[in-house]
Amino acid sequence: MKNLLRNDLTFRLNGRLWVETPDDRFMGIGRLELLTLIQEHGSISKAAQQMGMSYKRAWDLVSSFNAQSTTPLVHTQTGGKRGGGAEVTPEGQQLIQEFRALQDRFQEFLAAEEKRLLL
Repeated sequence: MKNLLRNDLTFRLNGRLWVETPDDRFMGIGRLELLTLIQEHGSISKAAQQMGMSYKRAWDLVSSFNAQSTTPLVHTQTGGKRGGGAEVTPEGQQLIQEFRALQDRFQEFLAAEEKRLLL
């Protein structure tokens, strides 16, 4: 491929990784960030705010990956005197770790292929 590329331009490989069904995405880098921020803040609202995302969108994403999982990845508690909250379950924590590892391997693959094809 190197011989097909103009020398005066810089090329790189780029890609995104998703785990999905034919109907919906289960996990991707944005959902990973949301799950991580929920774990950090204990709140879907605060996680959404930090991402610049609407609360409704964040809630829809949480509902989506909870519905696609065999067990909930995020437990929620409705507001009361001290307000509500959200907690990433052990299964959600497992998903965070496994998807991060998968993302790291994907980036390594892209770097190796970029070196092979473009450099």
